[in-house]
Amino acid sequence: MEEKMASKYRVGIIGCGGIANAHARGYEGVEQAEIVALADPVPAALDKFANTYDVAKENCYLDPREMLDNENLDIISVATWHKLHAPMTIAACARSPKAVLCEKPMGVSLGECDEMLIAANRNGVKVVIGHQRRFNSAWTDARNLIAEGAIGEPRQIICHGGQGLLNDCSHLLDMMRYVLSDPAPQWVIGNVERKTERYERDIQIEDRSAGIVGFSNGCIGMLLQEIGRPNYQGGIVYGADGIADVTEGRVRLLNNKSTDWEERPSDGTNQHVAQAQELVEWLDGGPEHRGEAKHGRAAIEIIMAIYESARMHEVVQLPLRTHANPLDLMIENGDLPIERPGRYDIRAFLLHGESMKPE
Repeated sequence: MEEKMASKYRVGIIGCGGIANAHARGYEGVEQAEIVALADPVPAALDKFANTYDVAKENCYLDPREMLDNENLDIISVATWHKLHAPMTIAACARSPKAVLCEKPMGVSLGECDEMLIAANRNGVKVVIGHQRRFNSAWTDARNLIAEGAIGEPRQIICHGGQGLLNDCSHLLDMMRYVLSDPAPQWVIGNVERKTERYERDIQIEDRSAGIVGFSNGCIGMLLQEIGRPNYQGGIVYGADGIADVTEGRVRLLNNKSTDWEERPSDGTNQHVAQAQELVEWLDGGPEHRGEAKHGRAAIEIIMAIYESARMHEVVQLPLRTHANPLDLMIENGDLPIERPGRYDIRAFLLHGESMKPE
């Protein structure tokens, strides 16, 4: 045991932007992990990140594959923009590390997710998707309360999201499953509006969308994206005997045993540290990580099914058989004509220098 604790897991991070800081702070909070290498094609971002986290210049790379080939890494974080999640995860898995932690969304199509899983299985790599709110204590409290019957049989869960289904809303669809103890999605119906040339981190996204999901436990989830009210990370779960109103900061519980709402605040646990700690524990033989890639894939399958329902004008039965991104197919086919022209990216502020879109 002493020998095992003496050697730390070697961590490399691909992508040195905003979310990479959250990954890095997570690893810094875990005694058994050490950030030893970085990769980013933007020298200024790479240098700043290296200085912040004390990574030697000789272990910093403009080419991520060069880092993967040279550094003998145990854990690789993929903290890039969405388009690179699949290719970078596949590249990382091809070098046979112990684990890859890929930021959400898992991919930008269901086909990408499946290719990531093929690469992981081919090389015996554990893959986690960064839905870090699975470590939010309020969300976990809600999960436990619902599992214990505090609101009776869960009947409906409603969430309000924004910034496109793949971004903000992937957390919410993952949240639906998490607080319900991860039931399988069985069918989806939905629709989208896209009358502007809206992008999010260089991905074509919708202006608005709505989706309804039927889960295997009988509960029905409803997601409204930029419709009706402001978005937030959480939702309201209606059960046969009560209600759980869930946010990142607390659970409010009302049931047939009470006369008023019970406030149950979050304990403030750092979600990224907890995510990294559970990954290390999984590598050390502990239970499966709660963010294991199958859960990230499930969120993407629901998103793609919402798009597919809009494309095919039908209730989509799962498993989804369309592996391409149906929103891209609709745009390419002219099914969503632009009425208010002019490309814009809602995350352009993340770029460097004079750039308004990635080169």
